[in-house]
Amino acid sequence: MADYPVGADRSSHLAKHEAAVSIIARQVAHFHSSDIPFRIFHGNTNSTRPSVRTRADTIDISLLQNVISVNQTTRKCLVEPNVPMDALVAATLPHGLVPPVVPEFPGITVGGAFAGTAGESSSFRHGFFDKAVTWTEVILPDGEIVIASKDNKYEDLFSGLAGTFGTLGVTTLFEISLVPAKKFVELSYIPVGTIEDAQRVIHRVTEDKEMDFLDGIMFAPEKGVMMAGKFADRNSTNSDISVVTFTKAWDQWFYLHAEQVANKSIGVDTPAVHRRDLIPLTDYLFRYDRGAFWTGRFAFTYFLTPFNRFARWLGDHYMHTRIMYHALHRSGLMQRFIIQDMALPNKNIPEFSAWLDTELPHIYPRWLCPLKTEETVSMHPHLAPAAASDDDVLLNIGVWGPTPPGMRQVTVNRKIEAKLKSLQGMKWLYAQTFYTEDEFWHIYDRNWYEALRKKYRAEKLPSVYEKVRTKFEVDGGSNTGGDGEISLGIEKGFWSIWPFAGVYGVLSAIKGGDYLRKS
Repeated sequence: MADYPVGADRSSHLAKHEAAVSIIARQVAHFHSSDIPFRIFHGNTNSTRPSVRTRADTIDISLLQNVISVNQTTRKCLVEPNVPMDALVAATLPHGLVPPVVPEFPGITVGGAFAGTAGESSSFRHGFFDKAVTWTEVILPDGEIVIASKDNKYEDLFSGLAGTFGTLGVTTLFEISLVPAKKFVELSYIPVGTIEDAQRVIHRVTEDKEMDFLDGIMFAPEKGVMMAGKFADRNSTNSDISVVTFTKAWDQWFYLHAEQVANKSIGVDTPAVHRRDLIPLTDYLFRYDRGAFWTGRFAFTYFLTPFNRFARWLGDHYMHTRIMYHALHRSGLMQRFIIQDMALPNKNIPEFSAWLDTELPHIYPRWLCPLKTEETVSMHPHLAPAAASDDDVLLNIGVWGPTPPGMRQVTVNRKIEAKLKSLQGMKWLYAQTFYTEDEFWHIYDRNWYEALRKKYRAEKLPSVYEKVRTKFEVDGGSNTGGDGEISLGIEKGFWSIWPFAGVYGVLSAIKGGDYLRKS
């Protein structure tokens, strides 16, 4: 049983949690004493990497899905790892509080956001999601239950758990700091003509301490919009601003709404605010859920369906990210797309953007998200020590679109990885990676990571490289296998015939249930 920090809220929910964790810890101890490597099954996933369902040597923590408590006085909550973001916000918002960073897809879980990489439009202020975690309960690979925080003897473990995909232990409970919230976000739209204009707006907004949110969309090399927001209530100062929602079936998809602002401002030389909206807070936090930013439009293309407001209304149920991830994993169509978030030093963004315009000119829109980061050793995207000394910042570019005709996904990704390396950039590891092992550990600090695995007896668990790489063999090269169960290839036979893969994915989504592939 864990020795919870002084002040941790105790309740009947916490007692049930302790009982469940004790059972899981005994399973972990059994695998350890029997010298059996094991994996952790969380349930459904928001990763775009191929995924595998439970096996006999798997620890199932999918039922750890409760908000244990919310403390309005201390502005903290206790949360189990499989609580999704919409449930977390629903639990904290009645207390006038929300997490500092809320990933934009409601199905992303607390554990997934912590163990992976999760950033959003508030990350220019607060960094990645894990920065709000004050301590976490961890089952070490030998079954011991400990509390890790930056203020106790497990500080190194606490720092290492974030972004290492469960390869150092099994996280089972989190205490999260919360920030005061208001009913709305007042969002200002600032059209920009180039990526350099966007960078100037980012610098200006970052200096404005009133702003709580900042992200942007480039719709073309010379057309984009930055969006800066702040918490707000309805009052006399904003009574003339329209309330706009993005969660109802007839509501416009958020990116289309933003594009309308950009279209009305073409030819404007100096970036300035051209529109303000009042958006209900939950609508803002999950504004990209319907259509998964803009990738949902590819489903309309695939099924030869008109992409208009009526068609989006008609198919709205299937255009939310939970359903879309289900269909994507079951259909296998992820292998036809480039789905990558990449963070680079701000100074190198123009060169990378120009390179993308040459190599992947068809992939627009692109998402821009500035990121506050203080680490130089992490599995998250971070600044190399040389770049950090230049007082630079990270800017994320989201590139999500179809693989160019005649090219394999692995080929495009290998080009992206090489260009990122040359510009001190990094992929977010939620998506597919194709690095060789030597390439991977040239980017990340292997000595730091392996020392943690040895100290906390985690060497029998799969390494982070084994968990995130995608197996490939192409043009005489390979990365010598990934997880061992799934390899990357082009669909053959029945699944290569349109539209069977897509129909299968949709039917599976309609059926519901667990969608991960079984081994």
